[in-house]
Amino acid sequence: MKPVHPADEALPPYRGIALADIVLVDSAAADAAAARALLAADAVGFDTESKPTFAKGEVSTGPHLVQLATDAKAFLFPVDRLPSLDALKDVLESSRIRKVGFGLDSDVARLKAKLGIDAKNVLDLAVVLRGAGERNTVGARTAVARYFGQRLQKSKRASTSNWAQPRLSESQMRYAADDAQVALRVYRATQAPTADRRPASPSLPARLRQLLRKWFGRRRPAE
Repeated sequence: MKPVHPADEALPPYRGIALADIVLVDSAAADAAAARALLAADAVGFDTESKPTFAKGEVSTGPHLVQLATDAKAFLFPVDRLPSLDALKDVLESSRIRKVGFGLDSDVARLKAKLGIDAKNVLDLAVVLRGAGERNTVGARTAVARYFGQRLQKSKRASTSNWAQPRLSESQMRYAADDAQVALRVYRATQAPTADRRPASPSLPARLRQLLRKWFGRRRPAE
C-alpha cells in the first residue's frame, strides 16, 4: 500500500465495489450482458490496465484490461481473451455516453493504437477538477477525500502486477473495478447540488463535544 498522507489518517476508509458486482467479460453471454448495461447508461467510469514494463527500452503491449463501470456494476474486459470487440467499441465510441476517469490520455492513445478504438466523449477528471491556479492534476485519492471525506488507498502490488495473465486474482479485480467506478462516483458527486456534495458532518453530540473541548480544554465544564 502507498503511505497514507498525514492529513488523510483520520478519514474513514473508502469502501470499494463488492466482488459480487464485478463482471469479468470472458464469454459471449457476459459480453452481451455488459453491452446491455453499459449502452443504457448516460455515463460510465473508464480506465485501463497494462502489464508493466521494467526493462529499459521495453515497449508496452497494453492495454491488457479495459474497465467500464456503471453505478451498480463494474465490467472488466480482458483484451486478449474477449469473444468480440463489438461491445467495447460500441460503448467507447458512443458520443452519447460520457466516459469519465483520471489521467486518461495514455489510455485513449493505447486503445487507438492497439485496438483501433477511437474513444469519444471522454472526460478526464484529473484535469477538470483542478482548481484555478493549481498546476498539478487531481488524482482519485484527492478527489475521494474532497467529495466523500474518505481515504482511498491503492495497492502498489496490484497496480504493478501482470495484467496480461490468463487469470486475474481477486485483488486485481477489485483494484481494477474500483479504479473505474470511483471515477464515476466522483463524477456523480460533481453533478450533485453543492449541499449534497459535502462530506457527512459530525453528529450533533460529536459537535457539542468538539465545542466543549475547544472552550474548556480537558477540564469538565462547570455545573
